[in-house]
Amino acid sequence: MLALLLPVGILIAASLITLSSISSSLFFLQLLWISLGVGILLLFLFFDWRLLLSYRWAIGGLYAVAILLLLFAYAAAPTIRNTKSWIVFGSLNIQPVELVKVALILLYASYFSRRHLAIARWENIFTSFLLFAIPAAIAVKLPDLGSTVIFFGIWFGFLLLLGLPLRRTLVAFLVFALAAGFVWAYVLKDYHRARIVGFLYPQANSLGINYSVTQAKIAIGSAGFWGKGYGQGPETQLGFLTEPASDFIFAALVEEWGVVGGFVVIICLVALILEILKIGAESPGNFEKFICLGTAMVFGLQFLLNGGSETGLMPVIGVTFPFLSYGGSSLLANSFLLSIVNGIRRKS
Repeated sequence: MLALLLPVGILIAASLITLSSISSSLFFLQLLWISLGVGILLLFLFFDWRLLLSYRWAIGGLYAVAILLLLFAYAAAPTIRNTKSWIVFGSLNIQPVELVKVALILLYASYFSRRHLAIARWENIFTSFLLFAIPAAIAVKLPDLGSTVIFFGIWFGFLLLLGLPLRRTLVAFLVFALAAGFVWAYVLKDYHRARIVGFLYPQANSLGINYSVTQAKIAIGSAGFWGKGYGQGPETQLGFLTEPASDFIFAALVEEWGVVGGFVVIICLVALILEILKIGAESPGNFEKFICLGTAMVFGLQFLLNGGSETGLMPVIGVTFPFLSYGGSSLLANSFLLSIVNGIRRKS
């Protein structure tokens, strides 16, 4: 259990320290979300998750609820930061896309545990494609490009890692590429296209669409080995670094704690992913193995997309850094997945 929870504890501590230097209000809000996340972890120490997830209708019901909440966000949610991704309850904002990520992992784990030997059949590929395509189509309309990419990554990752033949893998990727072309031409907003073009030409428009990435690079590049010190990062403290609590929190952390702080955070997340994969490998059933596989994929994909966008290696598409970025929905969803993985470890 220590090997699973220790890296998470360090990531959460790093998050709180960084947030406290950015905003005291965000610090206390994140502390509240962390308390709820710990409550979820403790709940699954005493409650056997298999009593619930052993019923296919329960997983299907979770998926259906997630889709309905996503539709509600599209229809009625206020526009915040150019998207309708948050359902507002008083002072709390809930992102239904985070519940979709959990539902997709559980749904694919259940689906492929019964069909992994026949994964190359076209009906299985098509059905599994629809399961991700439905929420992805809604997420694109919000618009939430980051979550759309995560949904695709969950589906395509399962296909690749479960041994889909190369020819059919290429066909599946071609179908997605054609869909992406349609989305580019008819669905994406102008600023989404500008972000992708800005990624391809990072030196262009450094005061416009590439401003956030440019400031993140300055924050990371000027940090040195030990950083500038707590509350002493000029890019973060003077407001040059945009969204330092969420999309660019890794840059804010590195600016104040240097290469050492960034290296510790990366090592902790890699250690967490490896431990989850180890638990999955030692699990007796395919359902449990695939839950661990999906959880590791999501954490890894979020890390690559977030870290890549902060260093200019990927487009900025608004993906959080697991257990580090501010955000209650993301933290609760990750805690729920981690509690199931810990339950698998205890029962295996």
